[in-house]
Amino acid sequence: MEPQDAHLPQRMKVTSATSGDVVVLTVSGEIDQATVHPLVEGLDPGRLAGRPRVVVDLGRVSFMDSSGINTLLTAHRGFTRAQGWLRLAGVPASVHRTLRAVGVDEVIPSYATLHEALAV
Repeated sequence: MEPQDAHLPQRMKVTSATSGDVVVLTVSGEIDQATVHPLVEGLDPGRLAGRPRVVVDLGRVSFMDSSGINTLLTAHRGFTRAQGWLRLAGVPASVHRTLRAVGVDEVIPSYATLHEALAV
């Protein structure tokens, strides 16, 4: 018998760290309309203390819908206007297919690892 919550979305978690002057957000779980708020908050320029250079590590994300895509694109535009950037790291194949299908991979640079995203 499966637990009652076996089919509920995995709650998303966002942790923040810095590497030099770059903010690194590590995301885990599913990114959808019901869970996207922590990512929106994490990418809020007001919370980043003037650091418009951000890497989002998606290595532990199992699913992303249009809510996550729109959040990333909005953040990318904002950081670009502030002479900064947004990069993605460790994007799982299933999430990468979604990003590629809507053209996000042509707009936001993506790197295989966090180390590569920080080294550029």
